[in-house]
Amino acid sequence: MITGKALGWFTLRSLDDRQALAQLNELQKQIPLLYALLSVNSVALAYTHAEVAPAWMTVWIPAFLVLASLYRLVTWAMRPQIVTDPSHAVRVMQRTILLGSVMAIAYIAWSLGMNQYGGEREHAHVAIFIAITVIGCIFCLMHLPQAALAVTALVTIPYLLFYVTRSDPIYTAIGLNIVLVTLVMTRVLLNSFQGFTQLIRTQRETERLNREVTVLAHTDQVTGLPNRRHFFSELDRINTQELLPGQAWAIGVIDLDRFKAANDTYGHLVGDQVLQMVGQRLRELFEPHEMVARLGGDEFAFLIRADGPMATERADRVCSLLATPMQIGGHLVSIGASCGLATTNEVQGPARALYDSADYALYAAKSENRGSSMLFSADHEQRIRFHRRLEEALQSADLDQEISIHLQPIVHVRTGRIVCLEALARWTNADLGPVAPDTFIPLAERMGLINRLTLLLLGKTLEAASLLPPDMRISFNLSGHDLVSSQTVLAIIALVQKSAVNPRNLVFELTETAVVRDLAIAEQSIGALHALGAEIALDDFGTGQSSLSYLHRFPIDKVKLDRSFLAGVEQAGGCKLLEAVIGLCHSMGIACVAEGVETQDQLLFLQNIACDYYQGYVFARPMPLDAVTSLLERKDHQLLQA
Repeated sequence: MITGKALGWFTLRSLDDRQALAQLNELQKQIPLLYALLSVNSVALAYTHAEVAPAWMTVWIPAFLVLASLYRLVTWAMRPQIVTDPSHAVRVMQRTILLGSVMAIAYIAWSLGMNQYGGEREHAHVAIFIAITVIGCIFCLMHLPQAALAVTALVTIPYLLFYVTRSDPIYTAIGLNIVLVTLVMTRVLLNSFQGFTQLIRTQRETERLNREVTVLAHTDQVTGLPNRRHFFSELDRINTQELLPGQAWAIGVIDLDRFKAANDTYGHLVGDQVLQMVGQRLRELFEPHEMVARLGGDEFAFLIRADGPMATERADRVCSLLATPMQIGGHLVSIGASCGLATTNEVQGPARALYDSADYALYAAKSENRGSSMLFSADHEQRIRFHRRLEEALQSADLDQEISIHLQPIVHVRTGRIVCLEALARWTNADLGPVAPDTFIPLAERMGLINRLTLLLLGKTLEAASLLPPDMRISFNLSGHDLVSSQTVLAIIALVQKSAVNPRNLVFELTETAVVRDLAIAEQSIGALHALGAEIALDDFGTGQSSLSYLHRFPIDKVKLDRSFLAGVEQAGGCKLLEAVIGLCHSMGIACVAEGVETQDQLLFLQNIACDYYQGYVFARPMPLDAVTSLLERKDHQLLQA
């Protein structure tokens, strides 16, 4: 076993690839110096013996040795500076051990032969030549200890035997001294090589750890897919590549449509399992060389070489596959996905522009046809330019002057009396003219202006409320960004307390989207507003699968039934569904407001199923405060408590 290991070490068979390359690359710097040293020493030894030794010993043999050494020097000097083939490196070093041994035998035989000529000074020079040769070999071959040990043994042993057999105590002492020095130098050589080997191992381990850290840094821990950093790094890389005519890169940004509701309903553990299954399904749809990543939350993305039609076909397959229900831990979880696409054919410029275009297409897909894909187009480009104009206008707007409120009545179904007024934001810009709320409100949210806008609108609403009949209630919408901002909630409470409006006449409307942003913080904020005395209404009820859970979790006083309920009243199933929802709310002591009532038939239906209140064009559109005041006076309403 030991002999086999020693033989494997000496013949370099047990050498790993990385160390072989490292040894050879270091040897290439040292071995030319070794052959230069041997050549100079040989010439010097031949010169000192020129007068006492024959020409074949001082000219021809050293000339052959020097030429051989110079040839090897040039051979090594002409090698590539960096060797990358481990097997080639091993072969070169094996040949070096063999040729080094042959050269060592030739040099020691010649130098000991020279020792029979001349006097004491010439003999001393031979001893110095051998000692310097050994030391030079040890240092120059320190990165190939096999060759260094072979050369040292082939030089030192004959040298020691030669001097011991002469029975000359002085030269015997010199020989033993050189041997001892050689042994020490050999130990130093082995220690140095052990340190070199350990350094190579450490570097290898460091590189392995760096690779693992890099993989971890570029991998999403939940799904195992590449993460946001890796995706954008790859996007930057491909953006620098030149494409052949007809070729294009496509990026798809995927958003899971009902993941947040599922995560809230079933818990984070099931939510993570949903994300894992989404990642697994995406892997099945994409080839190993194609990039698919999780960007964070419920957002995924892919990057493929494809034009618009090919990318759309792939995105449609993604949406279809992710819409298939998932069986997870005894639950049948049904989500969906929308996808925005952009290709380098339609979008020119930096890599980020390609992503932003796909992200905008995703936003359009979710707004216009949720659950499908949409390819970025020239029409989207025009919309982006318009939104940029809006952003600039909203950023520089004198909001106190340009923002106003209109009020829309909420009417008691049975008596026809106005019981509440919903405050709706209006923005009229000097350059753009009137801008719809469903355009500038989301824009204000994205720009981080929504909290400021909310407080401004609430101030105007409270001012209007102070001019209304004392028992008239007024309803005000809050954004999800408002609910998760404790400073904004405190500012809202402070505004109400400073106003002349009774908090009991206020109704704060919250959408499911607003609540789901952060349930824990939302619960605290809603509790604080309810403790103020205001009512809480859940707006757009029925548009999300987890709305029912909020009726139990939060202090909800009213629900505003989404207009989509009324769209189905002409069908028997739609009638029963709406009637069931109203019955459920009444059983919990919660009043119902039907939104989007536009026809007398719809109003009659609401009366038949005992809906409490309604709101819509069938009674009145949103109007300024003075128009509302005139309406109240003209109708001479007997204002009712809601």
